[in-house]
Amino acid sequence: MLGDLGFSTLVIIFISLVVSITIHEAMHAFTAHWLGDDTAHREGRISLNPLRHVDPFSTIVLPLITLVLFKVPLLAAKPVPFNPNRVKYEEYGAGLVGIAGPLTNAFLALLASGFVHLFSGALASGVIEVFVIFAQINVGLFVFNMIPIPPLDGSRLLYAFAPESLQGIMTQLEQFGIIIVFGLVIAFHGFINIIININQSILKFLF
Repeated sequence: MLGDLGFSTLVIIFISLVVSITIHEAMHAFTAHWLGDDTAHREGRISLNPLRHVDPFSTIVLPLITLVLFKVPLLAAKPVPFNPNRVKYEEYGAGLVGIAGPLTNAFLALLASGFVHLFSGALASGVIEVFVIFAQINVGLFVFNMIPIPPLDGSRLLYAFAPESLQGIMTQLEQFGIIIVFGLVIAFHGFINIIININQSILKFLF
């Protein structure tokens, strides 16, 4: 997904990750509060302060490792706490909270690509590269977080429409889900290739 991983590129990737993850998590918290649950609000998660959302290992170290190994940043932030029983529209409200983060990343990628299209002839190539990388990072976050395996955000949307039998299985998987996802990434090249291909298709459309 990302080509040259020189020092300057890694700095841009790191800053893009922190900014994108912060906005992603803040939107989870904002959506939950908007739908009636103030759990995240009381814990200060409706915030653009990265320190409230970033986990040192899973948000910073892990994506740098996976960038070097797979050319794709895989990561997780501190989970935004919310009570699905307190949001409006029950399971559908919880689904909205879940997809608020990935949809925010999709919107940020769209904004960045629009900026590149509008100003590519007027700005230095280094500036354009920053926006291209920012778009790549946000597309990656969108695709990865929409994987419908608990506790990833896409699972909230699947849960809202799933039959009770599948909901029960998903609830049991929640505590092991992130291990399953990273196990798939490490053990099965086909899985990471699917993620890469989806990323590349979206980026091809945007650019």
